[in-house]
Amino acid sequence: MRHVKTILLFALTSYICPSIAQESQNYIEFNDRKNIVHGVYLGIHAGYGEIEGKETYIGGLKIAYVANRKFEVGFVTKGLFSNQNISGIFSPDIADLAAVYSGLHVEPILFSKAKVNLSFPVLIGGGAMGYVNTNWDEEEAERYQEDQWDAIFVVEPGVNVLYNISRYVQLEMGVKYRFSSKAELSPDTITRINGFSAGFGVKMGVFNLGRNRYKKNIPNHE
Repeated sequence: MRHVKTILLFALTSYICPSIAQESQNYIEFNDRKNIVHGVYLGIHAGYGEIEGKETYIGGLKIAYVANRKFEVGFVTKGLFSNQNISGIFSPDIADLAAVYSGLHVEPILFSKAKVNLSFPVLIGGGAMGYVNTNWDEEEAERYQEDQWDAIFVVEPGVNVLYNISRYVQLEMGVKYRFSSKAELSPDTITRINGFSAGFGVKMGVFNLGRNRYKKNIPNHE
């Protein structure tokens, strides 16, 4: 009886081992996804907020590198327009507020392997703010261009929710608060562009989401 069991065990092992070996040869795995996954994208952003209680519209462009789907670093530039309707600057017309600023973009990402992520973007940079008048003629524009614009420093932290549509497209929605240094403009008028904003953006690039590009199938020639 002992000899029969030994023979059966040997026959079963001889059948299973070649099957496992053959299956293991169907692909070569170059890594186990523990390496850093690189990505890069171009993003556009639109937002709405308030400065001194007045409607403010924001647009932005961003290019960034993504490390392991957990951290972004890149460059962002933004422009804003605020309907301030300030009188007395371009008499007899009213003036509105505008600003352009650019800088370093950093963004830690939580839950990076999920379909929906949480992130904390920060912009650190600078630009210029000033007053604009849509009724300017060319001569007035040249006269006021130098006097009504000044350089500013900007820090803009925020919170975003990211939705991964695919490896190539990602949506973002979030809120931010903008801190700026004081600009030396007309007395008794707005000198900072501080304020909350909410916005929506689209990122397009290669994020390497959800796919092991380092596993290659080998054709079976049997």
